[in-house]
Amino acid sequence: VANLLVLHHAAKKYYPARQRLTLPIQPGKSGKPVVLSAKASLSEYCEKGSGSLTVVFKDLGPQVFYSTLFFFEYLGPLLIYPMFYYLPVYKYFGYEGERVMHPVQTYAMYYWCFHYFKRIMETFFVHRFSHATSPVSNVFRNCAYYWTFGAYIAYYCNHPLYTPVSELQMKIGFGFGILCQIANFYCHILLRNLRSPSGNGGYQIPRGFLFNIVTCANYTTEIYQWLGFNIATQTVAGYIFLVVAASIMTNWALGKHRRLKKLFDGKEGRPKYPRRWVILPPFL
Repeated sequence: VANLLVLHHAAKKYYPARQRLTLPIQPGKSGKPVVLSAKASLSEYCEKGSGSLTVVFKDLGPQVFYSTLFFFEYLGPLLIYPMFYYLPVYKYFGYEGERVMHPVQTYAMYYWCFHYFKRIMETFFVHRFSHATSPVSNVFRNCAYYWTFGAYIAYYCNHPLYTPVSELQMKIGFGFGILCQIANFYCHILLRNLRSPSGNGGYQIPRGFLFNIVTCANYTTEIYQWLGFNIATQTVAGYIFLVVAASIMTNWALGKHRRLKKLFDGKEGRPKYPRRWVILPPFL
């Protein structure tokens, strides 16, 4: 199969990452086509007694490495938030007076920057991706999402008219959030160990720590760490982001939960997927 991918020598723009080779869907059948593995032999896909094989080529369009995609989408919030904290940006919004910063605003800035710095470090040193590349269009979509929400939340958290919560509420929120950030990192380590360094390994049942009770514990801790941030800062912008992010991750988690239950159905020697929460115990 890998030999077919060298067609980019004749057509430079069709480099291997933007090629997808599949078997044609047979007439009268439905479902997704079988994607050919570059490490497999073409003979593995031939029907018995057949010496020929029809392969369908699809151009996936310009691609970018997932590590590059994640780096740019996380870099935006990491840089944008401190701009609202350190720079006199509010004078452009009609606030000319001296701004008094509350301790919670300083802690929120540190918390925010730590979170996105952690994400970037995990991208390069922890995560193992099942797919090496993503469409370039996803860079613009994801950056628009993260950068816009980063500016939206930073504007209100650092606003001159911001009203801080009580010191107790701040400590509870940040304390809970930091615990969830640490738990999230450990969840990513456990997921990393399910794949080989090349990113291969297929689906496996995640086990250990919170994965023993929740299918997508990494999403659970991600959502709850933003809940902690919002308990401490208490802005409408922050809670809107929390709801949107939780909705997106819940959709991903439901899909993964269904796939794992289907793959590990306890039949023909396959293990039975254990009963677990999907993402948000005790609700889902």
